Amino acid sequence: MNKTKRKWLLAGIVTLFLALLAFTTHRNIAYELGNRPSYAISAHDQRIKNGVMVFCYHRILADNQIVKFDEDVSPNSQFHDFNVNQPQFKQQMAYLHTHHIRVLSMPDLINTVNHRKPIRGKSVVITFDDIDRTMIENALPTLMRYHYPFTVSIITGNTGWYKQGTKLATWPALLQMKKKAGKLVTFGVHTNRMHYLVDNGTPVFNLPHNFTRFKHDYAVSQEVLKEKVGYRSPIFTYPYGSGTPQVEKFLSERPGLKVIMTLNDGIVTDRSNLKETPRIIINSNSWPSVRKWVG
Repeated sequence: MNKTKRKWLLAGIVTLFLALLAFTTHRNIAYELGNRPSYAISAHDQRIKNGVMVFCYHRILADNQIVKFDEDVSPNSQFHDFNVNQPQFKQQMAYLHTHHIRVLSMPDLINTVNHRKPIRGKSVVITFDDIDRTMIENALPTLMRYHYPFTVSIITGNTGWYKQGTKLATWPALLQMKKKAGKLVTFGVHTNRMHYLVDNGTPVFNLPHNFTRFKHDYAVSQEVLKEKVGYRSPIFTYPYGSGTPQVEKFLSERPGLKVIMTLNDGIVTDRSNLKETPRIIINSNSWPSVRKWVG
């Protein structure tokens, strides 16, 4: 076999390898995306005529080619389940505006439920977890445009850290957001430094032997928030959506804590307990059912 034939053979092998790799990658992505949990709201919740749906956002990604490429090829469930791109977010907020959906602040919801005021019609509350820089850069301008109130849950001891590929907002950036948004923004706590999973996939604060540490962490998170923004928050948001009965009991007994936000399914109604506040994760999977309910 001469040198030219060897080159062609090698080129053919490389081409075949790349084709097989692309096919396998595409099949794996299709499998992963096809096996994602459904975030659509339940048929039962769709029938609720009077209630408040609490939106949960995480990252609002910029409209650029890198993000579009990642959306097309990434099988990472974290990317698809907890990210919304900026054009989608703008469309969602515009939909609320166009359809005259009332957007409540979390203090408004607290006042309504705790004073047993009747909930009539459909409203929403907008919340953001973790608060990385994309929330401030890509979501805040749209919220300000529509004058929509929103709640941000801060990991008070991790600001400025890199988490799951993005950088959490720094305190200077958060305080600048507070200055811009004024009364539109309400701050909640999301632990101080206990927002991570241990090896078996359990949230670290839910391990029984970490209970004492969690109680201290909660107190620190409130003190840090007071130092930075001037008040302790009536809102705690569970990392990863829920706590153990021991953690639930501790939080329910905290003086001044009026809302404990979960990732349980559901819509807030007249009968809801805000210390078990359900929320809907907003993503491309859940939005069609959310749009159907609010619209």
